[in-house]
Amino acid sequence: MSTTTLLVFAMLLDAVFGEPKWLWNRLPHPAVLMGNLIKWCDTQYNHGTNAKRNGILTLIALVLGTALLGYLISLLGGIITIIITAILLAQKSLVQHVQAVANGLRMSLSEGRQQVAMIVGRDTAQMDQTAIARGAIESGAENLSDGVIAPLFWFLIGGLPGLMVYKIVNTADSMIGYKTARHKDFGWASARFDDLLNLVPARITAALIAVPAGVQNHWRDIVADANLHRSPNAGWPEAAMARAINVALSGPRAYEGSMQEFPLVHKHGALTAGPTDIDAACAVLWKAWGCGLLLTIILTIL
Repeated sequence: MSTTTLLVFAMLLDAVFGEPKWLWNRLPHPAVLMGNLIKWCDTQYNHGTNAKRNGILTLIALVLGTALLGYLISLLGGIITIIITAILLAQKSLVQHVQAVANGLRMSLSEGRQQVAMIVGRDTAQMDQTAIARGAIESGAENLSDGVIAPLFWFLIGGLPGLMVYKIVNTADSMIGYKTARHKDFGWASARFDDLLNLVPARITAALIAVPAGVQNHWRDIVADANLHRSPNAGWPEAAMARAINVALSGPRAYEGSMQEFPLVHKHGALTAGPTDIDAACAVLWKAWGCGLLLTIILTIL
């Protein structure tokens, strides 16, 4: 089977089954294994005056190792490749986690806070309804890029090795790619390489969100808002999502007890948000996924 054919089946498999709890209650998820490996590397090599050099060498080893592993797995045949690819995608589980926040908010504010705390890194204890909804919607938009579109893109470019390289780099960035005293040197290479790998997928994600939502005519505004974001990539899907559901996103939020000011994305959108806006964002996530599937099918036919 061609790369695109394999990808079509993997996308459908992930969309239907998502993350089966019965399986991952018995076996470690590949993402967990990647995280454990990165944690071990952090413990072993993130010390001394050579932390930055060690971080670069660690990243090279992780990339080469996962590329080789992906190649060896791909030799086992198309069915195994489809299964592993589906496991490394996250469309259904992403929507389920975002939708859980809306469902929680409908029950109570505290339940909404509890659900959103599972998908955002900001402080949630004092969040009001709008802050909870914004957090869920922003997380959904950003993770559509990181967890779905970017993996699809790199599978199309490099097959299973390309996908696995992307996943290990993205996992490393999420664990050690912070400008903290501990990780600013050791995680530097992982953060920069993750930015590079997401450069194209983030912009593709913004287009996949904008087009089915009919807001592609706002592309200049999407670009302007994306360029205000602290990340070179995360702002793109977020800015597109804000216009797709006509809700202002981002703005002030607290991290580790410290309030930080961020500019509003789509400041002319609705300044309040709630469960129905999260519902709308989930619908957009599926429409964007559907457009990605359609494009992959077209590539298969061509």
